[in-house]
Amino acid sequence: MEFRFLTAEDAGEWWRLRLEALKGDPEAFSSSTEDHLTLSVKDVESRLGAGTTDAFVAGAFDAGHLAGMAGFVREKGLKTRHKGRIWGVYVTPEKRGHGVGRELLQMLLERGSALDGVEMVLISVAATQAAAACLYRSLGFEMFGCEPRALLVGGQYIDEQYLVLRLEHRSDK
Repeated sequence: MEFRFLTAEDAGEWWRLRLEALKGDPEAFSSSTEDHLTLSVKDVESRLGAGTTDAFVAGAFDAGHLAGMAGFVREKGLKTRHKGRIWGVYVTPEKRGHGVGRELLQMLLERGSALDGVEMVLISVAATQAAAACLYRSLGFEMFGCEPRALLVGGQYIDEQYLVLRLEHRSDK
């Protein structure tokens, strides 16, 4: 398994895996398959190739194919730049339970916590995703709220839990 940050050249693989994620686990994401299909590979390519230090995507490759991914974005606003968000965490079913998700998140947290002024990282998880919530808590995330009926998927409402990881203040940042 190869772990690295994605570049514009990985756009097609990211687009493919994101579609798989949205189709296979629709209750785990606030985006839908329909939303994703409006996004072209060229759009993804420009985002992955933007070269910003405040947004990046980690990937896990197995035999050249993306098998796991997770994104990080720093808030843009002057009053919210102290926060980062993790989004789009997905590992293919056959690779789950082997530490892939943990490695991806640790990559994001290491790079995100090195950003000057980032003090906390937020993540949300559907209440139906017990394994993901357990992983996040094992990395130090703490729940601070729950939005009832946050998602409506296939006629069923799903609550969404909000978690935060407070980073240690470092004077060398």
